[in-house]
Amino acid sequence: MNLVDMRAAVAEVLGQKRISTLFQPIAGVREAAVFGYEALSRGPSDSPLHSPLALLRAADYFRLSAEVERLCFETAVRSFTEQGLQGKLFVNLRPARLFEAFFQPEALLRRLQAAGLDPRRVVVEITESDPVLDYGALSGAVTALRRIGIESAMDDLGEGFSSLRLWSELKPCYVKIDRHFVSGLNQDPVKMQFVRSLQEIADNAHTRIVAEGVETASELAVIKDLGIAFAQGYLIGRPVQTPSGLPSPEAMRCLSSAAISVFPSVVNGRIGQPDARRLLIEAPCVSSTTPSEQVLDLLQQHGDLHALAVVDEGTPVGLITRPALLDSFARVYTRELYGRKACAVFMDRDPLVVDIGTRISDLSELVVRKGKQTFTDGFIITEGGRYRGLGSGYDLMREITEMQVVAARYANPLTLLPGNVPIHEHTDRLLAAGVGFVAAHCDLDAFKPYNDVYGYRKGDELIQLLGRILSEECERDLDFLGHIGGDDFFVLFQSQDWEARCARILRRFDAERLALFLPEHVAPGGYMSEDRRGRMVFHPLVSLSIGAVPVPGVGCYNQRQQVERAAADAKKMAKKADGSSLFIERRCGGLGREGRIEAPVGGALAAAT
Repeated sequence: MNLVDMRAAVAEVLGQKRISTLFQPIAGVREAAVFGYEALSRGPSDSPLHSPLALLRAADYFRLSAEVERLCFETAVRSFTEQGLQGKLFVNLRPARLFEAFFQPEALLRRLQAAGLDPRRVVVEITESDPVLDYGALSGAVTALRRIGIESAMDDLGEGFSSLRLWSELKPCYVKIDRHFVSGLNQDPVKMQFVRSLQEIADNAHTRIVAEGVETASELAVIKDLGIAFAQGYLIGRPVQTPSGLPSPEAMRCLSSAAISVFPSVVNGRIGQPDARRLLIEAPCVSSTTPSEQVLDLLQQHGDLHALAVVDEGTPVGLITRPALLDSFARVYTRELYGRKACAVFMDRDPLVVDIGTRISDLSELVVRKGKQTFTDGFIITEGGRYRGLGSGYDLMREITEMQVVAARYANPLTLLPGNVPIHEHTDRLLAAGVGFVAAHCDLDAFKPYNDVYGYRKGDELIQLLGRILSEECERDLDFLGHIGGDDFFVLFQSQDWEARCARILRRFDAERLALFLPEHVAPGGYMSEDRRGRMVFHPLVSLSIGAVPVPGVGCYNQRQQVERAAADAKKMAKKADGSSLFIERRCGGLGREGRIEAPVGGALAAAT
């Protein structure tokens, strides 16, 4: 379409008011009901200007955007009132429109009253398609609208020019999170943490969050559990001219469910991993022409330094270590021969030099690759290629050890499953929500003899096998699987068919474990190995015991520790049976020893009380 035709098309839209409005529902998450509708304007269906983006671009080009946006607003209000739609009407406006006469509070109030629409049902969405230059003036315009009952919302937080400042200045009633941060929220720990942080800000700012772009029940479940007030997206309802007034059946099932979603965990991510800055030792440096005896004096003045960097014009060229220099000067005549000579003769000309932003895990690999001497000598840290300081192998080892301890609490390095801290957090969430669930403690039987006979590497493979089977048999969005440590796993089931899942886990483990045994051990069902007293005894093949405790929504168990103890006790009961078995603690609160043991017999489950 050429410019003449495009201008004629825009003029036709304005002259014949060829704008239509689609309405997309916004659901109240807690209420499980439609809270309002966002008005989405469209141009003529038979025109290249049907898309709102194309329409607005053309209007901008011909400086008719104000007229087009006014027509969109009027059409949305008229269509909303004619259909008798309930709830709030969200309409999009660029910041510049709020300063025009058409949208001044008194004029707008008259138009809304004439249309029969209470201004308290109107929410103006401030879009960030244009940068805001005068925050004070915009805040004043929003405040003026608020006086007549019209609320404000920020659209697409995280997408525009200055989202957080706009939030701070306008103090809107609603903030819409851009769909990028909602898509895949249930699988992305970074997005979840971002949205969770925004929700915390919203709570303190008395603002309610609208999550845009919700397309799956899993995303909606996480949104619900994060406490976000509203959701919008194809799962809630698609934009249509005549909406039904209810969220979709799938959305209603999710919103009405008492189940608690499983938050994504950072199990093997590099998120938040410290870098070389954590190891930085701010230390003086010398140049390659500095006399050697001055370097010796400097090391003696700084007794805590293990080395000194040799730096020329800001760039490291070598490293002089304390032991190497002291050892040299301890020899006869070294001071007389070399004391006044340049220190370059004593320096390592190929030290390890790393940028200050190098991650600790990458740095450890560099040190190992460089050799044992680098661990002893340390390394030089730069920023932007210029010298910043030193790092020591001892500090690196200490930091790695601390990282491993922390990581083990949050994620098991062998299976990459959540560790003790996430397990505790999810159990607390379930108890706080008052929803029913089943806590299952899974443990391998006769595992130590297997390690003694086959070695620890094979033992790790057996643990990984169990972790894989558990992962595949758990419902990802409902069942939380964690690795306590060693050969112990913990599952928090919300699946209604959890017993059937446990049965499949037992059968699959018994079948798939055989690949990790020698044929001569499979045939007799075990092997000879030393027991804890050093005696040679027959040990059966490794089996699996599961102790399960149904936890009702209220009563019986009030604390996480009670649930964990009950599951551990149930696991001990399961281990009393021969072979792989499931013990279900049916007695609420773990009182008494009433339960049921189920053991695989010939590929089927036999029950005993």
